[in-house]
Amino acid sequence: MNETITITAAEYPWPYAWYWQGIALIKEIQRIEHPVLTGIIRWITGMGSLWFYIPAVLLILWCVDEKRGFRLGAALLVSLWANLFFKNLLKQPRPYTLDPSVGRAFESSYGMPSGHAQQSLVFWTALKAFRPWGALIITGIMGFTRLYLGVHFPADLLGGWLLGGLILAGAAWWRNTLEPRLAAGGTRAQLLCAAAAALVMNAAETAIPVGGMFLGFCAGYSLMRRRRIEPFSWRTGKPGLPVLAARYLIGMTGAAALYQGLAFLLPGPASLFAGLPGWGAASPYAALSRFVQYGLLGLWASCGAPRLFRALGLPRSNHGE
Repeated sequence: MNETITITAAEYPWPYAWYWQGIALIKEIQRIEHPVLTGIIRWITGMGSLWFYIPAVLLILWCVDEKRGFRLGAALLVSLWANLFFKNLLKQPRPYTLDPSVGRAFESSYGMPSGHAQQSLVFWTALKAFRPWGALIITGIMGFTRLYLGVHFPADLLGGWLLGGLILAGAAWWRNTLEPRLAAGGTRAQLLCAAAAALVMNAAETAIPVGGMFLGFCAGYSLMRRRRIEPFSWRTGKPGLPVLAARYLIGMTGAAALYQGLAFLLPGPASLFAGLPGWGAASPYAALSRFVQYGLLGLWASCGAPRLFRALGLPRSNHGE
């Protein structure tokens, strides 16, 4: 969802003390560098990317607890949007931008706030799979990996954790205060609220895909709940492992096919019709295409896939759908 950002040290001509102090700390950490340790750290830091969070949220949504999966997915999307917004507002460099010798990895965006620090705090705290200190330990380890790889200053981590904490506080306030009112207001109020939030998200051009996915995800869940079906949870009627595996495999296959199919059909650089005037990478409809593409992916996750599971006889619980 990010475009590659290229910045140079020349854009930061005077030596901010916190930059160089951060680089000094990174060099101290890198004194323990070892190929085996680096491999482990690359694996751990990979668990802080969207390639981990999206499949994990979909697993929870489709196979563990539908309501928890929706809340977790919505919080992560808001967190991702906030991170992209502040990255592009602050335009802060990465450590290796100022001192290439510390770079052990490369990222395609600005540095502040750290998305890995922020998203790990939001995900593991909201997941509630561990006691609070367990989530903090995981988040701290994730932050350490970012310093070791030289992709973040300590201040970037602090900024990510601060923003993540605000997201969690906002999610708690939403759940306790506004969610009951929206439930009472019905589907129309819920759809209008999701559309308004997506409109705000689209104000940041780099976050247009996030706005589209948020709208589709929330709208789809609202439409499914409109049918007054008890939210799926393995605790209310445990489906067998083959059923859960089939749900997840079918859902992920559908998501991949939808993503790639829309990329081929809609205007953009990957379109099969990119050679047509106004249809390639420079198409004036490219941003709209990304919004539609990710919006339909969100709709598939929260509505399309569950409906397909029902049609195929893959129940939400032993009580059926």
